[in-house]
Amino acid sequence: MQGARQTGKTFILKEFGRNEYGKVVYCNFEEDPGLGQFFQRDLNPERILSELSIYMNLEIHPEADLIVFDEIQVFDEIQVSNRALNSLKYFAEQKNDVHIAAAGSLLGVKLSGHGSFPVGKVNFLHLYPMTFMEFLDAMGESRYRKLIENVEALVPLAEAFHSRLVELLRRYYFVGGMPEAVKHFTETGNGREAREIQEGIIKSYVFDFAKHAPAADIPKLTLIWDSIPKHLARENKKFVFSAIKKGARARAYENALIWLDDTGLIHRASAVETDKHPLMHYADTGCFKAYALDVGLLGAMARSSVELLVQGERLFNEYEGAFVENYVAQQLVSHFHQPLYYWRSKGGKAELDFLCEFEGKICPLEVKAGINPKSKSLKSYDLQFQPALLARTNLLNFKKDGKICNLPLYAISQLPGLVH
Repeated sequence: MQGARQTGKTFILKEFGRNEYGKVVYCNFEEDPGLGQFFQRDLNPERILSELSIYMNLEIHPEADLIVFDEIQVFDEIQVSNRALNSLKYFAEQKNDVHIAAAGSLLGVKLSGHGSFPVGKVNFLHLYPMTFMEFLDAMGESRYRKLIENVEALVPLAEAFHSRLVELLRRYYFVGGMPEAVKHFTETGNGREAREIQEGIIKSYVFDFAKHAPAADIPKLTLIWDSIPKHLARENKKFVFSAIKKGARARAYENALIWLDDTGLIHRASAVETDKHPLMHYADTGCFKAYALDVGLLGAMARSSVELLVQGERLFNEYEGAFVENYVAQQLVSHFHQPLYYWRSKGGKAELDFLCEFEGKICPLEVKAGINPKSKSLKSYDLQFQPALLARTNLLNFKKDGKICNLPLYAISQLPGLVH
């Protein structure tokens, strides 16, 4: 299981083990570096299992118990191959009655690097911060999740439902989807304390820079990470290296960007100038926007006021709509597990916030912070490519306006089903 730190990987694996197995044998390679020694001599599953049983002072029963290897990639810190990760191949081939789940906040970095890996022997899951749908469940508002998921046509909801969902969306913009912040907010309703939790999470990420990243990249990581709110607050949200440091060049910062991407701390949206499928073949990876993994953490990084929680639509419009666009990027990645792209006309005179791909078809999507239905960029895209349908998301209710399909921001998860 991959995912950024504090998205709930350990909790989910332990809960899964408690519910589905006799017991959980929990091995955390960060808390107990000594665990690594059992993978040094060889990768014989029988021996490893026997020695782990002695070390953990408990008997491990195949099929009945779940072994969890947590922070499995941390072993790389002592400059040896992560043999614990590679051992999964041999367990799968020679001892597949032993059930193992592995998790790591830096697994993305490990997988993108050199060295062997048990390809074809491991099933991957990526855990993201909670989506708005999951936030509704946490807030005890599952009925509204069901309401959204049961929408089959672009017919407006009752105004009472729409207004309540906009209110809940504003809370999500502030609280975000990091489980600890959500849990505290749902229990106390205290936005200020939720913000303190977010700030603690951000500090832990910065600490990870110093602890796990290559030494030469540490200052670059901090500069890029700190610059995300500033970039998104610009009218043109394109990432510009010179904005993080005078004279900065892409080549010098590319490794740091990749590290943040691989750890799941940022999502990059690459520019394309066409509507051809697949978009990845036409993307300009040197021209991109960078979004934070979580809209709530973005607010904490930008030091947005706690008072925004109760100030009508101001939060939606704050920082040139930065929270809105970051929110949409976060939901698209979490729900549809695909890279992000945006359209840029040749010459750069027009831009469309996102291009999505569903079943081989391109879905152009314009994002608006408030209730302004004007869609200049969407019309520019329509004029050039003439797609069958266009998508727009804002604070308006469900609506079909000619070929423009309007989805409320709270229903972005329903995009592929409603725009077809």
